[in-house]
Amino acid sequence: MKGIVFSKFIEFVEERFSPEMADDIIESSDLPSGGAYTSVGTYDHREMLQLVTALSEKSGTPVPDLVRSFGCHLFGILAGAYPQFLEGIDSSLEFLQLIENYIHVEVRKLYPDAELPTFEHCSPSANQLELIYYSKRPLGDLAHGLIEGCAAHFGDTLSIEREELLVEEGTSIRFLLTRQV
Repeated sequence: MKGIVFSKFIEFVEERFSPEMADDIIESSDLPSGGAYTSVGTYDHREMLQLVTALSEKSGTPVPDLVRSFGCHLFGILAGAYPQFLEGIDSSLEFLQLIENYIHVEVRKLYPDAELPTFEHCSPSANQLELIYYSKRPLGDLAHGLIEGCAAHFGDTLSIEREELLVEEGTSIRFLLTRQV
């Protein structure tokens, strides 16, 4: 997992909780990296799971809620850092259809060693999108939060139905997104 995700998570904890909480979860997690992340570095996703688990234990907030909230926050950060990916796009559903064949292609140009999830999509109607998410890592809640952040960015109100899919390895989720008009 790219270091930018870790560094933005630590900033998220500092802003939503406190700088002391960020220090506490780093210290209590016994991380191989020591909790020092560079945005271009690559780190084991299990460190993120350790940090989120520690934050959940200390804050009393369930892990899925923390990860979704962070995903929503992260979309805004990434949209600000990479506005060129959003140029000419008018809605969250339009953007989300471009993840696999445009956004991830561009991300791989910037970060060739990035380990990205995959997304398949179909559009049953103009205001609906079915996204199938697959990742080797258990980060479906992060994807869910990123979808929510995308909707917020475009000012769309989406209903999100989520179905966990059985796969031999990794995580797969079917998201059915319906834009309220």
